[in-house]
Amino acid sequence: MRVLICYDGSADAQAAIDSAGRLMPGSDATVLVVWETMLESMTRTGALGLGFGLVAAYADDDTDAALRRDALDTATDGTQRAAAAGLIAESKIAKRDDDITRVILAAASDVDAEVIVLGTRGRGGIKSLMLGSVSSAVLHHGDRPVLVIPSPALRYERQQWADHVKSIPRASQDQSEKEQHERSIN
Repeated sequence: MRVLICYDGSADAQAAIDSAGRLMPGSDATVLVVWETMLESMTRTGALGLGFGLVAAYADDDTDAALRRDALDTATDGTQRAAAAGLIAESKIAKRDDDITRVILAAASDVDAEVIVLGTRGRGGIKSLMLGSVSSAVLHHGDRPVLVIPSPALRYERQQWADHVKSIPRASQDQSEKEQHERSIN
């Protein structure tokens, strides 16, 4: 089996690699890291409209080269994690120059992945490329199976909520549902 794992170093992405290793041991895996230039990031986030002269400074430094090196380092870390999880791993970085969903789906096609694996959420700030909206978009627009893995922290949070709901007496739940229904029809 050929697996594409979207990776940004976040806890959710780490959980995605670990789960892929448990669920598909020995599979061929491509660890994908998507990166973007500083100008693309500033344009996408609206930072260019701040008027701080950042565009002139941008053209004069090695920011993009550093961002690309960071992506390569992240891909190496992800590939090592995937190998430790029992996958036969290689890395791939892709420059984001359009919608990230299209970049991920194109990478899946390029490597002939049978499944795309990614976390529910990604990192914050400029490094944030694997957001909850991305996992949702890949899931809804993909042409192959998609496996979305929550981080251990998110699983714990959801389990706490589920435990709380279980602790509410059923009669209270029924009454609450009845009250909500009555309000919705009034």
